[in-house]
Amino acid sequence: MKVIDVADAVGSVLCHDITRIIPGEFKGRAFRRGHVVRPEDIPTLLNLGKEHLYVYDLAEGYVHEDDAAHRMALALAQDTDASNLTLTAPCEGRINLVAACDGLLQVDVDGLFDINSEEQLVVATAHTGQAVQTGRMVAGCRVVPLAVRREKLERMEALCAARGATVSVLPFRPLKVGVVTTGSEVYHGRIKDKFGPILKRKFSALNCTVMGQTIVSDDKAMAVSAIRAFLDQGAEMVAVTGGMSVDPDDQTPAAIRALGGEIVTYGAPTFPGAMFMLAYVEGVPVVGLPGCVMYAQASVFDLVTPRLVAGLHVTRKDIVAMGHGGLCMNCPECRHPVCPFGK
Repeated sequence: MKVIDVADAVGSVLCHDITRIIPGEFKGRAFRRGHVVRPEDIPTLLNLGKEHLYVYDLAEGYVHEDDAAHRMALALAQDTDASNLTLTAPCEGRINLVAACDGLLQVDVDGLFDINSEEQLVVATAHTGQAVQTGRMVAGCRVVPLAVRREKLERMEALCAARGATVSVLPFRPLKVGVVTTGSEVYHGRIKDKFGPILKRKFSALNCTVMGQTIVSDDKAMAVSAIRAFLDQGAEMVAVTGGMSVDPDDQTPAAIRALGGEIVTYGAPTFPGAMFMLAYVEGVPVVGLPGCVMYAQASVFDLVTPRLVAGLHVTRKDIVAMGHGGLCMNCPECRHPVCPFGK
């Protein structure tokens, strides 16, 4: 590209977008890449502080910022269909990657670091491991200059090809979920159950269906029987509510243990949600949910359950790692998942 005086630019083709910024009101594109400069554009360009313009005169071995961003986006996703991503059109040299389905965002954090270590290439993503909805922007990429050397892009493309997709979305599976609610106060009708409606809403947001809810008293044998019944009916996840504290009559952890299988954890370094339990019985995840899931807008449920619904096998190490970022800040207005909780 070459630089010319704006007064001599009529008839020239812009090789980059030109941005207009009005503080507090607007930031966006005033002139698009490829625009042919007209006489009436000159005053506007001068008002934007553009006394000189970059016009097309691309040297051999260089790639324009828009074309470079497109190559970067394709490298990040590898296969956009398999990664469940769509790409936006370039705007001011940047292309965004957008979730093509409801699912769990996956970012190769080490690979992302290596990409950004290549000078003049920049990629930013949302935090990995969070639930995202269709249409949500999850990453953006661009090059810093208006044109970048081709070999820089080729190194990034080779890196991504070797590691696989840097950014992807694992789709939520439409699981059938059984809910077992424990507590003699609910079983005998002394208080109304409030867990069921909340779990139906939360699981519905994850594309899952609550196949039924069984209410039992604080009796281990009843809880074991209820969980077993859902497993026999083909439940792909079972959520057990209530009875998760250390009180002697809280029997949910004992009931889950009595089913056998793999006990991943009883306890999680998350507030709210410390009294959480996860086990796998015959490969089916069984979660013991503490009372905070009923009243907190964001809790351990929102950190662990999306991973299970997306098909990840959650380990003890995964739970332990949640301690960093596992403290809810109790903001006056909750904006989860756009917040530090669980990240």
